[in-house]
Amino acid sequence: MNEPAGLVKAQDRDWWRGAVIYQIYPRSFQDSNGDGIGDLAGIIQRLPHIAELGVDAIWISPFFRSPMVDFGYDVSDYRDVDQIFGTLGDFDALIERAHQLGLKVLIDLVLSHTSEQHAWFRESRSGQDNAKSDWYVWADAKPDGTQPNNWLSIFGGPAWEWSTERQQYYLHNFLVEQPDLNLHNPDVQDELLNIVRFWLDRGVDGFRLDTVNLYFHDPELRNNPVLPIGERNEILTPSVNPYNWQDHLYDKNRPENLAFLKRLRAVLDEYPATTSVGEVSDAQRGLAIQSQYTSGDDMLHMCYDFAFLSGTYPTGDRVADVLDTFGELGPESWACWAFSNHDVMRHISRWELPKPAIRTFAALLLSLRGSVCLYQGEELGLSEAYVPFEELQDPYGIRFWPKYHGRDGCRTPIPWVHDGVNGGFSTAKPWLPLPVDHLEHAVARQTDDWDSMLRFYRKMIAYRQSREALRTGSFEVIERRPEMLSFIRRSENETLFCAFALSDEPQAISLPPGRWQADDSAPFRATLLGPERTLEPWQVLYALKKD
Repeated sequence: MNEPAGLVKAQDRDWWRGAVIYQIYPRSFQDSNGDGIGDLAGIIQRLPHIAELGVDAIWISPFFRSPMVDFGYDVSDYRDVDQIFGTLGDFDALIERAHQLGLKVLIDLVLSHTSEQHAWFRESRSGQDNAKSDWYVWADAKPDGTQPNNWLSIFGGPAWEWSTERQQYYLHNFLVEQPDLNLHNPDVQDELLNIVRFWLDRGVDGFRLDTVNLYFHDPELRNNPVLPIGERNEILTPSVNPYNWQDHLYDKNRPENLAFLKRLRAVLDEYPATTSVGEVSDAQRGLAIQSQYTSGDDMLHMCYDFAFLSGTYPTGDRVADVLDTFGELGPESWACWAFSNHDVMRHISRWELPKPAIRTFAALLLSLRGSVCLYQGEELGLSEAYVPFEELQDPYGIRFWPKYHGRDGCRTPIPWVHDGVNGGFSTAKPWLPLPVDHLEHAVARQTDDWDSMLRFYRKMIAYRQSREALRTGSFEVIERRPEMLSFIRRSENETLFCAFALSDEPQAISLPPGRWQADDSAPFRATLLGPERTLEPWQVLYALKKD
């Protein structure tokens, strides 16, 4: 096995800039104890697979103690591992093994809300005169007994739930079992930052920050205005969800968040070579917030929004517009791009990509300016799994079925072998069904195939790691059309021309001025034929400037 790229960057404070981060959804990665649910010991077992990909880091979705109503995103104890996933000792062993393999470890922190079973909420709910009475967002009913305002939950229905104990409503931007913390209270901020220190002291290298733009609410609880029909989209939530009908001015994206993010960055800066990746959940202002939250050395390191996680097809001109817009909004800001994750339909199915296009779009993602997140199974070419209603686990999907199928289709278990029990994921019935057609994409089968998708991802990631221009260079669009995109990535030591045919038809491209030579180390084998040439369907050209 080649030396993992992470070993080279072990002491680099800016290792995250241009990094490739592999997301692990622990319930579905590898089960080690035969209960049908993945766990930390299973992750340790499979870490060599990730290291062989050549990525820099892993991001592990929540494994904290939780009633699992939202599968770990409803935290009941931030300082412990849920028994489903193992123990703190298992986590420490995971950190040690990952670092031995040259992999950084990011964990998923949910700071905007907790579980209703968290001790903080139980105390807060008990009355209005306890020590934690102001740790959550409470409000009186209107005179007619209805909710304090018109805010809606992302998971459907009003964002307010009545507490018979306290005789007030509490805010929940997600499930009723996930009450929102009140970060206007400095004691809440202090405690959350102490939790950040707890995990940094255990050796984590950074955090993915869930719903980072939902930390604060408008203290006046003003109603959100109606969003004009022409401005509504499905970037964040499906069209059947009335959450799309509001302009979310007051329930998120609040200016008070900036000061807290600076406090969070200050804590991270106490620990060398740590990083942060914020999730920006907004359908109208995602790029602007993403840029704002990463706009200086005292803000977050990286953010991603849903620009490429939606159903909007990434034509060449759209990709160029997104990158250009982000660059104009924040020339010094840093993005983290992703095509798939645990919250959205896998992009192969979402964009209905033909088989030849899968590698082209993988190369495109790994050539953009910014860092990159890959979601488990992406390297195998997995499509979205169909999960019948009777086997659905996701409360979001259950609520909006059948117009929206929820998030279970991207969360099914990873197939490790094609001829074993449950694809080698577990000896027991998996918590979600493993599709039969996914077995054809099993890791063991692709490892032995030199032309497999897995082998391609290894080559493409290695190529990105070998080119300074791709990791951290500048970005300049040369030509954009729906069916074609070309741009230059330029670093101090090299200039790389990148062209992508995004169609099943050949695409003419124009080379920039200068002498260019096709890069023989790239995973694609396009050749140059004079100042203009045609790219074959779904072909990619990487060319180095020789002047």
